[in-house]
Amino acid sequence: MLRLVWVILVSMPFIMYYALRVTYVEKHRDSYDEATRYKIARHMVAIMKHNGGIRTKAYGVENLPKDCGYVMYANHQGKYDTLGIIGAHAQPCTILIDEKRSHLIFANEFITLLKGCRIDKSDIRAQVKAIYQIIEEVKKGRRYIVFPEGGYKNNHNSLQEFLPGAFKCAIKAKSPIVPVALINSYKVFDLSSFSLIPVTTQVHFLEPIYYEEYKGLSSVQISNIVKDRINETIKKYA
Repeated sequence: MLRLVWVILVSMPFIMYYALRVTYVEKHRDSYDEATRYKIARHMVAIMKHNGGIRTKAYGVENLPKDCGYVMYANHQGKYDTLGIIGAHAQPCTILIDEKRSHLIFANEFITLLKGCRIDKSDIRAQVKAIYQIIEEVKKGRRYIVFPEGGYKNNHNSLQEFLPGAFKCAIKAKSPIVPVALINSYKVFDLSSFSLIPVTTQVHFLEPIYYEEYKGLSSVQISNIVKDRINETIKKYA
């Protein structure tokens, strides 16, 4: 909790600046391509990490597919998860996020900048529309971050059950599936912690699973494979 409050207070001038900049970018969206937007987002992440004494080590970057869209499926530990992945992922990517969470303070501008996909969990039609949006965008080369767990409360370096339905967008797009293991990400903005001691997290991009490998499997089987690989990595390096 203390680190979150500290980062917000120390970063307030930058937060105000980037809030205005995102508004400007949206008004002139034709002048800002995805790469430029992503560069701005990563700079925001870099400032936050510096002000919060946060370091993230990235592993397996060489595993990321080149010249195609894909979906990254990561375990969920807390508010820093997406920021940690984006800080470690050089190529533009975006996120599937719950509609309500996307409108929290500061999150809204960040998701808008990344042109993320907001999903309304209370509206089935909206969910289907969001999934098809992701399918079409991934087919065209976009890269998405998806958290297949139901939530992250008290997850720490352990996993909850993965929701098989979360894998439908990759299956329908016939895209590579990239398992991502996050370690110690929960420590960054741990609401029960009152420490400002520098913290180090890990992002592991595991070997991708290509369509040819999973096309005969059900979403439940794919979900279990991804979960097992992430779990094995966490046990090995946590």
